[in-house]
Amino acid sequence: MKKTLALLCTVLASTSVFSKTNVIIYGDDSYPPYSYVESGRMTGIYTVVLERIFSKMPEYDITIKGVPWKRGLLEIEGGKSFALYPPYKRPEQRPFMEYDMSILDEKLVVICQKSVLSSPKPNWPGDYMGLTIGNNSGFSAGGDEFRAAVKAGKIKLSETKGTPKNLLKLIAGRVDCYMNDALSIQWELKKLQKEGKYNGQSLVEGAIISSEQGFLGIATKGGNFPFKDDFKTQYHKILSEMKSSGEVDQIIQKFVQ
Repeated sequence: MKKTLALLCTVLASTSVFSKTNVIIYGDDSYPPYSYVESGRMTGIYTVVLERIFSKMPEYDITIKGVPWKRGLLEIEGGKSFALYPPYKRPEQRPFMEYDMSILDEKLVVICQKSVLSSPKPNWPGDYMGLTIGNNSGFSAGGDEFRAAVKAGKIKLSETKGTPKNLLKLIAGRVDCYMNDALSIQWELKKLQKEGKYNGQSLVEGAIISSEQGFLGIATKGGNFPFKDDFKTQYHKILSEMKSSGEVDQIIQKFVQ
């Protein structure tokens, strides 16, 4: 009888393990301090928040993988991947992703060479006409008026992968300004200063472009992902609870301090 019970328990445990749904979530591999690879693994504020959420979803075996941002967008658009983080809400430009509940709020700013801001430029993008603005490849930032100015040739847009490379271009004078999340910029500038690549004085923060929210973008077409509805229900419930309890804010503070 004992052997029978032991065998039954083993079978049940094995069934429980193998009944888990395997899911791969992709994240931007070059967006510190929010989402990036360090020592061969993904980390960052968004990553830690998502890891905490996924640890509370025992029916799923979820793996987080880093991916270059533009490739991540192409793969989810082509139906090859289930979810990608952390896109901003762009339903018209990226209808292939759903944006149901934001994870964090981010403040987008433009940072420029001190000489460019010798006189105040508080109005975006009106005060920045005629300048070359750096941007992360694949990032849809700046707003409609900015994109219209770029299309009309009134502003030149220069795109490069990742915040560090864009800031080095700015420091070297290859672009006039660079737009990105304020915390990401400060995080990277501190690292560059420690490495002796930035003097800590030549760049100045300019206009606030907008306040953005980062999401876990889930594939709009769920034909390849039959678990989608259940996953979303659990994910949103846990995220909401973590935001209400202050758990998300605690994770942010650990990275900022």
